Amino acid sequence: MIEGLILASASSARARLLAMAGLDVHIAPSAMDEAKIKRSFWVEGRPAADCALALAEAKARSVAGRDGAFVIGADQLLLCEGRWFDKPADRAAARAQLRALRGRAHELVTAVCVVKNGTRVWHTVSRPQLFMRQFSDAFLDDYLEAEAVAALGSVGAYRLEGRGVQLFSRVEGDYFAILGLPLLELLGFLRHQGQIPT
Repeated sequence: MIEGLILASASSARARLLAMAGLDVHIAPSAMDEAKIKRSFWVEGRPAADCALALAEAKARSVAGRDGAFVIGADQLLLCEGRWFDKPADRAAARAQLRALRGRAHELVTAVCVVKNGTRVWHTVSRPQLFMRQFSDAFLDDYLEAEAVAALGSVGAYRLEGRGVQLFSRVEGDYFAILGLPLLELLGFLRHQGQIPT
């Protein structure tokens, strides 16, 4: 029987955030079809925040058992001028995506959901705004050369905690949510539930 906390995600950034906060979390990545849920929400014209929350909950439910563990699911969607962006498939896609975001503001809709015994017991959605500067094509090529595969691991093709910070002129909102997890709100919930010391 697994007790305590389970992270239903393969995201190393989320696992690192929880570990750095001192939480002992079992990692159990979800194998659900995210693309199908995203397509459904997009075709129906439903809000990105609802989609991110549905994905977070579906991830948590897909690994939740009846063992009393708190299962954390999270998801993040990038929204820019009505367009949703996914993780780029390759370097060419990352380049095209960053050129589309260059000089514009975008929103990282970040949802986290906690499921216990198959029931959603808590959730929150954070919507930080990020403003990309007008960087040159030469800078972009240097950035992608330096970041390589790391640029493909996030929905924005950047890691704000690394070299990706140079893409921006300004950010507004929860830094932890930008990294993939509204951490302070989650810690508050877990503290209230007696999962971490008060």
